[in-house]
Formats: sequence, structure tokens, C-alpha cells
Amino acid sequence: MIYFDNSATTMPDDRVLDTFIKSSKAFFANPSSLHRLGIEADRLLRRASEQVAELAGMPGGKVVFTSGGTEADNLALFGLARGNRSHGKKVLVSAIEHPAVLQSLAQLEAEGIEADTVQVGRDGVIDLADLDRKLTPDTSLVSIMHVNNETGAIQPLEEAGRYIRAKTRAVFHSDTVQSFGKIPIPMNNNGPDAISVSAHKIHGIEGSGALIMKKRLGLEPILFGGGQQEGLRSGTVPVAHAAALAKAMRLAVEERGLAPYDEWRNELIRYFGTFDKVLVLGAENNAPHILSVAIRGIKGEIAVNALQEQEIYVSTSSACSSRSRKESHVLQAMGVPDHYRHGVIRISFGRMNSAEEIEQFKEAFTSFIGTLERV
Repeated sequence: MIYFDNSATTMPDDRVLDTFIKSSKAFFANPSSLHRLGIEADRLLRRASEQVAELAGMPGGKVVFTSGGTEADNLALFGLARGNRSHGKKVLVSAIEHPAVLQSLAQLEAEGIEADTVQVGRDGVIDLADLDRKLTPDTSLVSIMHVNNETGAIQPLEEAGRYIRAKTRAVFHSDTVQSFGKIPIPMNNNGPDAISVSAHKIHGIEGSGALIMKKRLGLEPILFGGGQQEGLRSGTVPVAHAAALAKAMRLAVEERGLAPYDEWRNELIRYFGTFDKVLVLGAENNAPHILSVAIRGIKGEIAVNALQEQEIYVSTSSACSSRSRKESHVLQAMGVPDHYRHGVIRISFGRMNSAEEIEQFKEAFTSFIGTLERV
């Protein structure tokens, strides 16, 4: 089996599973309980929070553990927009954000928040001039993802941050679900104030993520109940998930660069360039672990199914929307031609892949294209 769908989810690392199982057994108590077992669980939770903030480049920052990237993005959009109304009522996001951001934005509009989107070029990278035009003193929140989940396009967060800092008092959020542990995230003064992460994108456990902030940033909760996590997210905190997230993040940071994603991606770009009907999407300087290509005149599902017969697993675009009949908003924003738009497949690498698998993929894809040409 060759698994090249790591941007959808990754296989959990055995070391993360070991942390999760041991923590589940030893620290099963409710961290809000006042007895010794509860205090020990709370101590582990606090240690995990400190580690997550440090690994994110925000030592001493505020961590809110969530059920994953979608909840972290929802918390950022709703919680920061509502909590920073005194700074303004305009929220600005890129046109290619994850649906967790775009759908939240639509709901905020219904609440009276002014919403706008920053356009992207054909390479999938935001237009900084458009960002500059749309920033106003009334802008209270800007959300720009770091790496696009469909194409791997890297957004210039530091450059965007300079415009944001110069013209507004806005909070700067970034969905780094696809970039954390893969490429460095700029966390200097022009970098984001808050980021979203998800465990299952970095060989962690599904159902676990976090919103990580340099400080509280006026965040308001979107879940109400017992007031856990300093009132920012009610509900009993799953301590083992928090510990496993910290472990997954540490491994992702420490082992970043061990797998030669750049070499694999460049090899496949050269290979796909030999086919007239295959278009590589995005720029050469995209994230090294994601490569999307479009095959002219067919649906991406045909390629996915053909490769699956060879036990090679890729996706059509984003797994979050691959079963939807709607066209990809990312491909539309990039202006991908109609005759290519439906034939997109995404290849995404993880730490457990190998160079041999790249060669096996090329053999299988060559066979698939040959079959198409004979039809």
C-alpha cells in the first residue's frame, strides 16, 4: 500500500499512540476534580499546554484545546471577531481559506460583521496589493491560512503582517493545519497572533487540535457550560488527547526535514511535465509535501479509482469537500481552466513515505495515462 493522502489525515505515529495510551491509563481523572488524581491530571494538562505553546513559537502563550482544526478555526473566527468589536466590525480573509473559515465568515455576516475576501493569483498566492486596499482602520480580524490544503500554496504571512500592523489594530490569525511541522511558521512581530493546529495532520490522533495565541486577545467562547480552560471552551478536557497532541507536535518539529519532501515533489513535477494533458497547479515554491495536478478532459475520481486498484491512495482535492458536488472554490479563485478543473488529484506526503513509493507511483500513473490514450 502507498498512502499519498497525508493532507487529509496521517497514520498515527506509534510514539504518539504510546503517549495517548499511557496518559489515558495513568491520568484518567477529570482535571477539574479536587482530589489527588484530578490534580495530577491537571498538572499533566498544564504541562501539555506549556509545551504546545512553546512548540508553536509562542512560549507563555494561551492554548485552547479543541476537537480539531475546524473547531479551532471556528473559535478563532467567532471568538476573536466578537471579542474585538471595539476595534472594528470588519473581518478579512483570503478567498482560498478552508471551509471552516469561509462558512464561519458567512455566519458572522448574518450577525452584522462586515466581511471581505482577499483575492489570489493563478499561483494561489494572495494578492498583497488587494490586501492593502481592503484593510481599513475598522478591520478587527484578518485570517490568512499558511499553506493551502488543496494546492500547497504558501501564503506570505510575514509580508501580510506588515500591511496589517501598519494600517490596523486587527488580530492576525492563521490556519496552520497544513504547515505546522512541515515548513517554518514566521512567529516574529509581523507573524500571526494566533494559529490553528490539528493533530491528525502530523501523525497524531483524530479529534484533537488547538487554537494557540500569543495572549488571550479578547477571545470570547463559543461553547458554554462548566467554564473549563479559563472559560474559553467549556467541557471536560481530554487530558490524554492534549498530551498526545504535544507529543505529535514535538515529533513534527524535531523530525521536520528528515523526509526529503522537496526531492520527491520536484521529481514528480519533472515527471508530470512529460505529459501534454497534465497541468501542475501552483508555484514551484509551494509547500514541499503537497502537489496538485489537473488532468485535461477527465474527472479526478477516475484517476483516484484507477490508482486505488494499484493500492495507491491519493485524493481529488480536499478530503473535506471531495464528496461534494460543488466546484472547488480554490480552483475557481485561481482561475484554473474549465477543461482542467474537474480532473484534479492531490498527492501529499508524510514521514512514513519513501523514495521507492515515488517510483511505484510513476509506473502506475504512466499505465493509467496509457489506458486513457487507448480509449
